[in-house]
Order: sequence, then structure tokens, then C-alpha cells
Amino acid sequence: MAHRTIKSSYDKLVERLNRAPQGAPPSALLNRILSLLMSEHEAELVSLLPIKPFTARQAAGIWKISEAAARTHCETLASRALLVDVERQGTMIYVLPPPMAGFFEFALMRVRHDLDQKLLSELLYQYLNVEEDFVKDLFTKGETKLGRVFVQEPVLTSDLAVHVLDYERASEVIETASHIGVGLCYCRHKKEHLGEACSMPMDICMTFNSAAESLTRHGHGRAIEAAECRDLLDQAHELGLVQFGENVQKRVSFICHCCGCCCEALLAHKQFTHLHPVHTSNWIPAIDTETCNGCGRCVRACPVDALSLPPEPRTRPAAAVLDTDACLGCGVCVRACSRDALKLEARSARVITPLNNAHRYVLMATQRGKLQDLIFDNRILASHRALAALLGAVLKLPGVTQTLARRQLNSRYLEAMAAKMDH
Repeated sequence: MAHRTIKSSYDKLVERLNRAPQGAPPSALLNRILSLLMSEHEAELVSLLPIKPFTARQAAGIWKISEAAARTHCETLASRALLVDVERQGTMIYVLPPPMAGFFEFALMRVRHDLDQKLLSELLYQYLNVEEDFVKDLFTKGETKLGRVFVQEPVLTSDLAVHVLDYERASEVIETASHIGVGLCYCRHKKEHLGEACSMPMDICMTFNSAAESLTRHGHGRAIEAAECRDLLDQAHELGLVQFGENVQKRVSFICHCCGCCCEALLAHKQFTHLHPVHTSNWIPAIDTETCNGCGRCVRACPVDALSLPPEPRTRPAAAVLDTDACLGCGVCVRACSRDALKLEARSARVITPLNNAHRYVLMATQRGKLQDLIFDNRILASHRALAALLGAVLKLPGVTQTLARRQLNSRYLEAMAAKMDH
């Protein structure tokens, strides 16, 4: 006689996380991480939440409790950065962020005494860097990636600078943000608990707009003005850190300042280079082999090992060699060169960046086979569950997925859905 396995609240939450475009592969480690972040009852509640933004009234209907009780639960979860909450026209809107960039990072963006951050760091390291399924799933699935690299604006020559679009500039993100916050670098904070952090600054990673509005209100980041944020950006440039931010043109939520030894995105890029885990900038360095004296400063500065010196006898200076497939186009190497032997030039093909978070979400959902879960989002309704299963089966048919994806992404329905999600 077959035995029925009773799912825990954490198992149900993992299923809910994996209906979103950015999921989290099931693992005993993941359940342990989730149990540190929330109680079983909270996990049960969160597992029922929709993918798209919701209000306390909608949560009350899903949880079958009063609106006041639902609001209390939502506020409690938001205070621990497990939900992001933003007030719009007098109504608080909530959304469950993905694990990354989301509540994994938020748990380490400040020093907390209500959470065993050392144990959490150890578990996250095992889940992300030893098991690897999560990182590979996050950074390599689909054509549309979570993040993109910003070019270091100061190293662009004046003739190239005029061709840099506004959304390609980290400075423009700062100047146009409605809210700005700064918090601890999740990656280096995690490494610090493991005894492996580098000497780069910790309190330097930036959040913007709605994410900053919520995180700073609850003390998970420090609200700052644009002037201080520009100073931090200049500091990151001077230190040779890579600006890795959300892969959207409008209302960017985060820009991290990454080193090659601690930061998840750059470590993933080095490990899965051939799968292009992050979107590069639209620029790439050109090496003047006549001017380059092979000093190796650019090689040491490159955070992803895209530059090297040829292993040939040094009867004459050997110019650096660039692995164009590995290059991020960040410009860190150009700043490091003391002989002006490196300069950035435009890539032959422009990197396409989604318009906004909703556009990116729809693209990722389509490419990762999760569009049905985004459309039929209310899992409480039997009709939504059935229609999601039906569309999911259709999308798995050979040759159908790509055709439907193109048609759906061009449809007015999905444009309207993306617009609704963005608001």
C-alpha cells in the first residue's frame, strides 16, 4: 500500500517560489534556510501568496481571515524584509520578492540580532556554492538574465560617452531614483561570517525606488541622498569594483559593487562563462598591442579573469590578451592601465535590456516555461490551477514554446499584464 507523503509548510513554500520566474531548486538545505527566516505558520501563509502584487484585503481573502489580521501578518513579514511593501495612493501594496535578488540578500543587508546570521551564511554557502543548482538555475536559464553590468563612465572617451544611453549609466539611476538606500553587501557579509571576506568596503550596495522605499523604512538599509550615493559610486570606481544591477531600463531596484572573490554574480560568470550568466555592457576593451608593455596591471585588475599574458619568452614585451567571451565590458581594466593601451569600443551587437521589471518578469517566465503560472496566478481557485496545468502542458509540446512565446510577448494581453504588474 502506497504511503502518502505529507508536505511541510516549507515544501509548499518551495513549490510557490518555483512558480515564479526566479525560483529555488528543492533541497533539504533550502528548507533549513527558510526555517531560519520564518516560522512554519508564516511559511504556510506565504506559500499561498500570488506572484503579482497584492493588498491586505486580497491576502485576507486568500488566507480566509479578517483584513486586519492579514494586514498584521503582512506588516510583520515586511518588517523582516520577507515581503516588500510600498504605499500607492493611500493603499499598501505587497509583493513576495524572489530569493535573489531578494529575501536571501535582505537577511544579510544589516547586522541583525533576531537571526543567526552566521548559521544562515553557512547554509547559504552550502546551498549556493556547493550544491550549485540554485546559482546555475538563477544565472543560466533562458536568454533574459537577472542582472547586467554597467560600464564605468569615467573611462569612456568623450566621443564614446555621447553614445552611452541614459539607462546604461549608473549615475542616471542615482539621479532619477525616487528613493535611495545603502546596505551591507550580502556577498561580503556572508563571506565575513565564513572568515573569507576580502578588504573591499561592506556598506556600499545600493537599492533604489520601491525596493529602497520599503527596505529603508524597516531599517534594512540606510536612506541616503543622491550626493552621498554618487560619492559611493566614485569610491567603487576607484577600487575597481564592478557595477552589477537589475536588468531593466527603468526604475532599477539595485546596483551592487562586486569583487571577483566574494560576489555571487561574478563567481557565477567565471564558473559558467560559456552560458553567459549575466548581461554585459555594450562596450568592450580594445588593446593597442604596440603600446601595451605586458605589465599585467589590467590582468590583475580584471575581476573575471578575462585578460591574460601569453606564456611566451619575454624577449620583448608581450601584450595582454582578451577573452572576449568572458569580458563583462565593465571598464575596470581601462582604469588600471597606466599606458593608455586600453580603450573601450562599442560591441558589434547591442545588448538588449528589458524596459522594466514587469517586462523582464514576463520574458523570464516565458523563456523558463512558467508563463502559465504568471497568467493564472491565484492558486486558491481550482479554475486557475486547471488552466495553468493546461497551458503548461501546451508549452511543453515540441516546437510550440518558441512560437507561442513570440506571439504572446507581442500580444496586447501580455503588454497589459506587464503594465498592470508594473503599477
